[in-house]
Amino acid sequence: MTPDQPTEHHRRRSLFAGLRASFLTGLVVVLPIGLTVYLVYAVIGWIDSWIIPLIPHNWRPEALMGYYFGPGMAYPVRGVGVVVFLLFTILAGWVAKGLIGRTLIARTEALVDRMPVVRSVYGGFKQVTETFFAKSERSFDRTCLVEFPRPGCWAVGFVATTAKGEIAAKLPTDRQMIAVFVALTPFTSGILLYLPEEDVILLDMKADEAVKLIVSAGLVAPTAKDMRALAEQAAQVD
Repeated sequence: MTPDQPTEHHRRRSLFAGLRASFLTGLVVVLPIGLTVYLVYAVIGWIDSWIIPLIPHNWRPEALMGYYFGPGMAYPVRGVGVVVFLLFTILAGWVAKGLIGRTLIARTEALVDRMPVVRSVYGGFKQVTETFFAKSERSFDRTCLVEFPRPGCWAVGFVATTAKGEIAAKLPTDRQMIAVFVALTPFTSGILLYLPEEDVILLDMKADEAVKLIVSAGLVAPTAKDMRALAEQAAQVD
């Protein structure tokens, strides 16, 4: 055997290295797809577990399939609860925009205001949903950098809104203060900070890109393609 000929050990090592590289490449392809499918499947199942029990038994998908196609076809159908939830929400929104719906909601809220514990829970949920879905005010769609937890250290935050109410009145400063939510990796908790507007560095980064950055502990940063898209959007606005 000449020195240039590969030994059996080298061939096995090369084969193992190739298999290892293929396995890692496969993980990069399979994991995002698998985790996305699993998450969507789990969320749909969670919604179904809340909605399906509210549907009369004879009107549930498995009962209807068993009636039309026989007992062998009577198996749970996932996703029906999501469809029912979407249709019910659309119908509720359509009714709420009318005079009868507004009157009914006003009377219901007046009744809820008389319940000590329920009114606090309902009021909190209502304020949060109105803040997230209100079209008149932009919330959490702007990202920023703030010095946290000490000067010289910077964290990515989400601009919520300007300070309002009692907080704005009692903050010991005359400067414009804004609320910034600083999420902690892996986005399971966070801290709400009130900071002077001039101490906050606004970013062009979108909120979903900031979420990916935080969840990945800084490993997934906006790509050059994303930055070019942001630059083109800024140019169109100008």
